[in-house]
Amino acid sequence: MRNIQLLLKQHVGAPCTPVVRVGEDVRRGSLAAVPAGLGANIFSSVDGVVEEILEDRIVIKPNEVQSADFVKLPKGNMLETVREAGIVGMGGAGFPAAVKFDVKWDNEGYVIINASECEPGLRHNIDQLEREADKIVRGTEYIMEISGAAEGVIAVKKKNRKAVEALDMALEGNERIRRQLLPDFYPAGDERAIVRECLGVELGPDQLPTAAMAIVSNLETAARVAEAIDERKPSFLKNMTVRGRLGGGNCSVLRDIPVGMAAADVIEMAGGTDGQYGEIIMGGTYTGVPCFPEDPVKKTTGALFVTNEFADLKGAKTGILVCASGGNIDRMRDLADKYNGEIVCECFCSNAKLQKNGSRKCERPGICPGQRDNIDKIMESGAEFLLFGNCSTCADEVVKEATMLKLIHQGDHALMAAGEDLVRRMNAPMEISQDIYTED
Repeated sequence: MRNIQLLLKQHVGAPCTPVVRVGEDVRRGSLAAVPAGLGANIFSSVDGVVEEILEDRIVIKPNEVQSADFVKLPKGNMLETVREAGIVGMGGAGFPAAVKFDVKWDNEGYVIINASECEPGLRHNIDQLEREADKIVRGTEYIMEISGAAEGVIAVKKKNRKAVEALDMALEGNERIRRQLLPDFYPAGDERAIVRECLGVELGPDQLPTAAMAIVSNLETAARVAEAIDERKPSFLKNMTVRGRLGGGNCSVLRDIPVGMAAADVIEMAGGTDGQYGEIIMGGTYTGVPCFPEDPVKKTTGALFVTNEFADLKGAKTGILVCASGGNIDRMRDLADKYNGEIVCECFCSNAKLQKNGSRKCERPGICPGQRDNIDKIMESGAEFLLFGNCSTCADEVVKEATMLKLIHQGDHALMAAGEDLVRRMNAPMEISQDIYTED
């Protein structure tokens, strides 16, 4: 194992401040850095020695022999324990969990656990639900107690029958938590989409789930809450999906990866890379970013994709269509460059509404307003290829409208390497029965 690199900013808020010194011995679960304002504690994920403290990270040289033990958290109430454990949203956003849960409701509102795992090709959340449904339910109950919520909802895609059956068994006799089956689309896990599916409330792009009296939390976050409260265990491990051009097959689910481990070491655990590849994506095929082999895993890292090599467009004229739920304009430009296409037109999905901070958010996640105007603009630019990052429903519209363009979705090179279907036509229904055994 290479050195562990604990990034000091791996959550919403300011970078953390180190509380260790060079040469100090640390153990799994030793406190390594504390937040300076909004943030979350960071812990050593290995037994080892602090080798360097840089501006943006703590570097730890792991011992050759690692213990299974960890430094336990101090005793405290549930909210204090979650805060001390350094738990953040593990689905990608990284918001400090103790801040999110501290709403002080009085037997009102909802805790929604997002088990949708909506990005194509991911598997680690569903794997955990199949194996540890009881832990997920306990974590949900703890979040409800901390927040004062009256009802819990665990939302999972209907297609994951084994996971749903495990969840149903864990919920048997539970009158405060129900399960919600979700249709198979991206982004079913967007917090506004999941509030709409679970509660029937439509939130605007500038609204948080609390506007619907809801807290939305990732499945792994709920599991880490249960571990913190039941075992006094800090958050220093991450479950991950590793897919693509791998020597051990094109899909691996790895559990309890030490935070700070290099991407290359994680990939090696999955069999190593298999021949030449295009890039390594840290995260999902929509929201992930390219990374270097030495880049470290963070608390929010859910996946690594080792992609196919990029096709060479030989400078062909290329239009870009940006989705607010996919890669941003910089990511799409980066992909066009890697494909060797000449960008002649850039468009944003009409659902991608510009926010005050300069970012774009989808107005109605999973509900497409149509793409005809964008396709016409791209056609008029003389483009031969269309590089698009649209969600499931919008991609379906793109395929129907862009019949004269050659299509490349931003995730094609990753999904092909993983042996997954490409994002094109949407065949799954958006209206589904809540009976797991009823076909839609």
